[in-house]
Amino acid sequence: MHKTNMEKIRELFVGIDKKIEVEGKGKIVPINFDNAATTPAFKRVLKRILECSEMYGSIARGDGQKSQFCSDTYDECRKYIMNYFNAPEDLYTAIFTDNTTMGLNRLSNILIKDREDIVITTRMEHHSNDLPWRGKCNLKYLEVDENGRVKVDELEELLIKYCGKVKYVTISGASNVTGYLNDIRKVAKLTHKYGAHIIVDGAQLVAHKKVSMLGVKSDENIDYLVFSAHKMYAPFGCGAIIGLKETFNYYPPDIVGGGIVYIVRDEGQIYLDTPEKNEPGTPNFFGVVAMTQAMKDMERIGFKTIEDNEKNIFSKLLEGMKNIADVNLYGDCENIDDRLGIMVFNINGMNYEEVGEKLASIRGIAVREGGFCAHPYTRRLLGIKDKDLDEYIGKNGIPGMVRASLGIYNTEKEVDIFLDTIEYICRRYLPKK
Repeated sequence: MHKTNMEKIRELFVGIDKKIEVEGKGKIVPINFDNAATTPAFKRVLKRILECSEMYGSIARGDGQKSQFCSDTYDECRKYIMNYFNAPEDLYTAIFTDNTTMGLNRLSNILIKDREDIVITTRMEHHSNDLPWRGKCNLKYLEVDENGRVKVDELEELLIKYCGKVKYVTISGASNVTGYLNDIRKVAKLTHKYGAHIIVDGAQLVAHKKVSMLGVKSDENIDYLVFSAHKMYAPFGCGAIIGLKETFNYYPPDIVGGGIVYIVRDEGQIYLDTPEKNEPGTPNFFGVVAMTQAMKDMERIGFKTIEDNEKNIFSKLLEGMKNIADVNLYGDCENIDDRLGIMVFNINGMNYEEVGEKLASIRGIAVREGGFCAHPYTRRLLGIKDKDLDEYIGKNGIPGMVRASLGIYNTEKEVDIFLDTIEYICRRYLPKK
C-alpha cells in the first residue's frame, strides 16, 4: 500500500503511535503484532461512545427521551449488523453477547438436548469451539493434515457414517493459530446435504473478510455465526450470535431474568420472541454501539484494501523469516492463498516465552506466545503425539510457539523492524556455531 494511504489508515486508530519506554532506547513507538488476540479501537468508535454517553438511558424500559434514544439506537445497531452480514430478518436474528466464547457456550446450551446427539468439530479449533461441546453431546473430530489444514474431504465420510444422527458441524472460519481459511461454503453444503446445521466460529474471520450468511445457493447458507468485537477494533466487551430465528424461538432461553418475558405468573411464564427472549438483563449498550461503528469504519476502508495490504505484508514477513536460519515456521508457508496474516514460529535453542519477552524488551514488539487456547492443534503442528504429552511437559513445559498476527494498520516498515529484531535475537542470544 502507498505510504500516504497507510498513514491515513493509521490515523483512524487510537494509541497505536503512543510511545512506550524501552530500556536502553528511551521512548519509542511500539509494534502490535498481537491482533489475533485483541485489536486497538477506531477513533470513531470512541467518539460515538462519547456521543451516546450524553444520551444514555435504560433500553426498552422507559419512556424518557434518553431511554428512547438508546432503545432506538440499540435496535438500529441490530438492523445494521444483520444487513452487514446479509442476514434477512425473516430467517435470522442477531443476539448480542459478551464475546465468541460466551456465544458458543450459549449455543451449546440452547441447541443440545440429548447426549446422543452427534456434533462434528475439528482438531483446529480454539478451545471455545471445543470445550463447550464436550460432555453435552457425542463429539466427533475432523483431523488436520501434516500442514495443519482441516481434512474437509473426510467430513462427508463422517456424515455418511452417522447419517441422521449428526445435528451440527461447528468449525472455525479461520484458525487463530495458522490463519488458515476453511471452506465454509463447502462445509455448509455437505452439512445440509445430510440434514445437519453448520455453526461458524467467526472470531478470526470477520476482521479480515466480509462474511455473508447467505451463499450463492441456499444449501451454502451459514446457520449460525459467532464473533467478537474486540478482534474487529471495538474492544468493549461485546459479541454476537447470528442464527436461525425459528430455532431460537422454538427452544427455551439458556439464561433467564428481566426483559425476556411477556408475563410471569405464580407458576410459569410466557417468553417474548427472540432476540429479546435471549438477551436478559440490561444490555451492553456501549459495546453494541462500538461494534457497529467499527463495522462501519471497516466498510469505509474497504475489504479489498484490507485484504490486499494484509496479503502484501504477510508475504514479506514469511519470506523474511524463511531466510533466518534458526527460525522454524509452522504451517504451509509456500501456498498461502488460504491464510490470513497469522504466522507461528519458534527459534531453535530458545523457549517461546523468552522470544516473546525479548521482542518486547528490545523493541516494544507485542506478540503472543504459548498454545493460543488451541492446545490439540498446536501440539499437532509441533508433531507431539497425545500419548507423549506428559513426558514432553515434564522435560520442556507446555508445548507452544510464538505468534505474530497482523491488523489493518500494520506496515512494511514494522515488518522490517520485526525481522531485524529476530535476527538480532538469534545473533545475540543463541550459542555461537
